[in-house]
Amino acid sequence: MTFRSLAQRAVDTACARGAGYADVRFERGRSERAEVRNGVVAALDDATSTGFGLRALVDGCWGFAASDDLSEAGVDLIAGRAVELARAGAAVARKRFGEIPSDAHVDCYATPVERDPATVALGERVALLLDAERSLHVDPRISVGRAWIDLWRTDKEFYSSNGAEIAQTLQQTGSGISALAVGVGDVQDRTFPGDVGLYQTGGWEIVEAARLRENAQRIGEEAVQLLDAPQCPHGEFDIILGGSQVSLQIHESCGHAAELDRVLGWEANFSGVSFLDPAQLGMLQYGSKHVTIVIDNTLPRGLATVGYDDEGTKSGRSDIVREGLLAGFEMSRDTARLIGRKSNACVRAQSWEFIPMIRMCNLNLLPGTLPFEALFEDVRDGIYMESNRSWSIDDHRLNFQFGCEIGWEIKNGKRGRMLKNPTYAGVTPRFWNSCDAIADERSWLAWGTPNCGKGEPMQSGRTAQCAAPARFRNVTVGAGYRG
Repeated sequence: MTFRSLAQRAVDTACARGAGYADVRFERGRSERAEVRNGVVAALDDATSTGFGLRALVDGCWGFAASDDLSEAGVDLIAGRAVELARAGAAVARKRFGEIPSDAHVDCYATPVERDPATVALGERVALLLDAERSLHVDPRISVGRAWIDLWRTDKEFYSSNGAEIAQTLQQTGSGISALAVGVGDVQDRTFPGDVGLYQTGGWEIVEAARLRENAQRIGEEAVQLLDAPQCPHGEFDIILGGSQVSLQIHESCGHAAELDRVLGWEANFSGVSFLDPAQLGMLQYGSKHVTIVIDNTLPRGLATVGYDDEGTKSGRSDIVREGLLAGFEMSRDTARLIGRKSNACVRAQSWEFIPMIRMCNLNLLPGTLPFEALFEDVRDGIYMESNRSWSIDDHRLNFQFGCEIGWEIKNGKRGRMLKNPTYAGVTPRFWNSCDAIADERSWLAWGTPNCGKGEPMQSGRTAQCAAPARFRNVTVGAGYRG
């Protein structure tokens, strides 16, 4: 039977057994990874998975069940189980938040792809990785060199009892290199691009855009140079963060903080809750006037770009922070209704096996007006930092400390000597209010995060935080924050 005929059976069965509404996602997922380490092919992984997950709504409560059994009996079993779970929840719930969606889309969406990775021979993939990894070894002190490529293709179909029929084909791609240098009493590493690689939606063109071969020698040289570089100083400094580090700063101190289930206290098991509150909308000065952060799940090459989320809500664009003021949250249909808003399509599941929940998607700090190099001109005594190495943030997403792989001293508007082990710390709103400049769109990039964790049991999500380098004034550097 086709997915469509099985879907009709699934939602009909769920409704016949007492659900007021039901929706079902069928997915075929394929993931591929190739990795080279120290001149040897260390991994060639190719995995596929097919199954479906069904949500049922009974008396305002949701039930979810999933299976890879695509027989009629398997579909009937899962539909009944989801209804039973929803009914059990309704029997004990003090509040009921679920409602039947008022809209139902019939549509299809496919990731724009310039070169299908399936047409790139395995030999070509491995040759690229071998070449790039070999170029990292500029010195005997490079102990470990790595190069990798990740490919994901997901074909999914969504159907609902109120008439939604949505088919999507998603292609996500990423690659990177890493050099680990070992010296006397010291270990330093450099990663490129950014701190995890370049991950975006698209095909083989994303691997080509990463330019691994072209940058490998420089990355190896920087890893070795860090062994002899002076330690980053301690104190209060103006800092400039590279784009990938700004991306992580957005992810940890804004993205997770603005997930409305955390804000409402519904999600606390993994990574805590949030310091934000719906009453702060339009009131909290989250950042300076330069800081505008938006969700845009239609963004070309954004790693979380889709046509529709896993509740069947159409992707669009909405504000989280507008010119410094808190303006919105990442929402589902149910949570948005509680604060008088509509969902902004931020509900995702790791795969067919998992229940959909609110996830950070494409969360973007809009670019400023200055060329990248102009950020340095107004800095008398500061530090430029790139590529995250470590991070720590409290369970309300408020107090944080981040470490970067590499830094450079800034003196009188000029970048100077290299510094190792740079760290900085702060309090989220105070830090974002210290931002006085963001580089322009020429430095703005859709940085992807391929392994964001959330939930219990944990789900891994693929998100994006698009960013350009940015400047922050009077930041605590080189020591734990004392607020």
